[in-house]
Amino acid sequence: MKRILIIEDDMDIAGLERDYLQLNGYTAEIVQDGELGLKKAMTAMYDVIVVDLMLPQKDGFEIIREIRKKLEIPIIVVSARNEDIDKIRGLDFGADDYLTKPFSPAELIARIKSHLRRYERLKGHTISEIIAHRGLEINIASHKVIVNSIPVQLTTKEYELLLFLATNPNIVFSKAHIFDKIWGDECYGDNATVAVHIQKIRKKIEKDPTNPEYIETLWGTGYRFNP
Repeated sequence: MKRILIIEDDMDIAGLERDYLQLNGYTAEIVQDGELGLKKAMTAMYDVIVVDLMLPQKDGFEIIREIRKKLEIPIIVVSARNEDIDKIRGLDFGADDYLTKPFSPAELIARIKSHLRRYERLKGHTISEIIAHRGLEINIASHKVIVNSIPVQLTTKEYELLLFLATNPNIVFSKAHIFDKIWGDECYGDNATVAVHIQKIRKKIEKDPTNPEYIETLWGTGYRFNP
């Protein structure tokens, strides 16, 4: 049974989330304190983290950032903060999805299921294959990325995006196509989501992110992986 950690200080919302999760066959645990929530999340015993941004002791942005240093499990933000800057910042820190309050519990369940399917699919790779391009190595079997012999830590979505582009070299993909391929219709996002993740990947794999060698931008068209 999949375990979901809910980090939310509003017990009405947290209780609603827990009830719907349990009705759909999940085990759900609620933590109302940000600092305790982070400690719980870092035990790596959960399959998905659902986190609010405005929390006592430690806010959601910091929680996401700390989790991403060690774990790749799906993180879904559920917040009353509906400004684009908050959504972009949450995704930039490593969240996989962003749901604005008030929300439909059924939509939350759909998004959790979607992210679990993608995460399980990534973990289930059994092909022993390494994609290598000019110092960049992507080991599909172990889900590891190495740049010039140095391991690089990517989030689940960053890895999916890089793998998608690297397995389709020299093909230009629009932001809309990339979003549909990586996130699908069930998740929040727009062109900014793709741009933010491309920027984050470049910071991790490119020698000079402002003059990228691997992921090229074709202005007004999209992105292309240059092998």
